[in-house]
Amino acid sequence: MTPMIDVVFQLLSFFMMISNFEQDKADERVTLPKDKLARPPVVKRESSFTLNFGFDRDKDGRIVDTTAYVFDGDQKFTIESVRGRLRQEAAFYRALGKDIADVTVEIRADAAVKSGQVQDLIQMCQENDIAFQRFALKATQKSEF
Repeated sequence: MTPMIDVVFQLLSFFMMISNFEQDKADERVTLPKDKLARPPVVKRESSFTLNFGFDRDKDGRIVDTTAYVFDGDQKFTIESVRGRLRQEAAFYRALGKDIADVTVEIRADAAVKSGQVQDLIQMCQENDIAFQRFALKATQKSEF
């Protein structure tokens, strides 16, 4: 019985070590576009936060509301109402003493979100009272096999 328990703990620790903890910022309501050129960052970003931008979907993955939302946990914001949340995020990094120019905004935009809406979100992030300057867009990598 003892060797069996040892094997179970070994398997448990193995799977914990290989788990991808980067997915904790992912929102299942956002279906990323597929791109052959998508690559994970080589170096982990020191200061960054993620904006999940997508649609409300049913359990089968179909869009139930055509309004694009920015998801923040169980809250959702329209593109017009997210400005206040972006100001809070900028104030948080300023309170930590971080230079806003060094903070990266990672945008996980759904494949069905129009590119003009993503540009509007980026422009909002660049406004004077918010002032984020670095951006990273997320996509899933297409396999070539």
